[in-house]
Amino acid sequence: METKVEPKVIRSDEQYHEYLGEIQRLMAGMPIIGSPAADRLELLSVLVDSYENQKYPVETPDPIDAILFRMEEQGLKQTDLVPYFGTRSRVSEVLARKRPLTVQMIRALSIGLGISTETLVGLSVPSQAQKGDNLDWGKFPIKEMVARGWVRKLTDKASDSIEELVQRFIADIGIQFGDAAFKRTLSGDAYSPSTKYALFAWLAKVIQLSREKKSNLGKFDAEILSVSFLKELAQLSWFEQGPLLAVEFLEKHGIAVVIEPHLKGTMLDGAALKDADGTPIVALTLRFDRLDNFWFTLMHEVAHLWKHIGADETFLDNLDAASEDRREVEANRIARESFIPRVVWKRSDAYLSPSRESIDRLSRELKIHPSIIAGRVHREKNNYQLFPELIGQGEVRKLFNLEVV
Repeated sequence: METKVEPKVIRSDEQYHEYLGEIQRLMAGMPIIGSPAADRLELLSVLVDSYENQKYPVETPDPIDAILFRMEEQGLKQTDLVPYFGTRSRVSEVLARKRPLTVQMIRALSIGLGISTETLVGLSVPSQAQKGDNLDWGKFPIKEMVARGWVRKLTDKASDSIEELVQRFIADIGIQFGDAAFKRTLSGDAYSPSTKYALFAWLAKVIQLSREKKSNLGKFDAEILSVSFLKELAQLSWFEQGPLLAVEFLEKHGIAVVIEPHLKGTMLDGAALKDADGTPIVALTLRFDRLDNFWFTLMHEVAHLWKHIGADETFLDNLDAASEDRREVEANRIARESFIPRVVWKRSDAYLSPSRESIDRLSRELKIHPSIIAGRVHREKNNYQLFPELIGQGEVRKLFNLEVV
């Protein structure tokens, strides 16, 4: 039996990426809480978080975004904030960014809503000028890009440099990655400064693949995105060929769906973005080859298209991460509600007393795949060993004729 080396404080990028890979493998195995594997996963996660916080400090959230997030989290309305601001008009003006927070407001909000004073003051938010670093083309994952056939192999006789190969790959697609302009549009829990070059390369390939689909896409009308549209999409999960039907359904309505495995080191489940001509794109990695993960990720990204995507906005999602971004929270809520309305869920036997029978009953009632219900039980019970036969492990890639990785 292989003996695992005891994890140590991370001192190098190589060690960091090694631990990231092991975290991914451990998560894929869905360890039982309290098991040695689960304990190791927790320890590695702490070490990785510590290294990222030290080397890539997280920017302090925007004060108003932090207030809005806490309002959504606690179900508060603007009138509920009057005690902290003094009057209704002040609440409206502050949330509209027309009036600055005063010391008294910050003190009241910190005590009443539990938001740190550092976040409310916004001391750590760097200026845009500090963010404007240029790209280092040599940091793109050229070996993996060559292995996937995205760029040709660089030989001793080649006249091109790595930088020229990558720049041509990007330029051929017509994406402008110059300076930090594109970096500032990246949002989501899968984005990390340590993996940004791999994410840039993956996004470029996704856009390239989406453009190959354009002649077969229907005309996109943003007005079609609605609760009923998402409900119709959710009920396609009921069918054996549901994932294929979902792609066909979205592309019929002008939304390109691309499946491209994530690059090494990126904890990426999916993305939502728009091409330069406005074509909406949903991209999936199938990082976890499970039906429950496929359906929730797909719905989460469509929710982003509906509610959050602007002309230059891109969401890169790791749906295992606990996000404090209110847009991610909203996309999660919309995805959950599209499959199982909260009122129905809280009253169902699948929630109160989960079993194969109660999951099957709710599945038939809502006309959605049982894997979606089992996946929700997993997440809310924080126990991924429950009903493993129901989540559709290994069922997605084979539907799309993709190699198991």
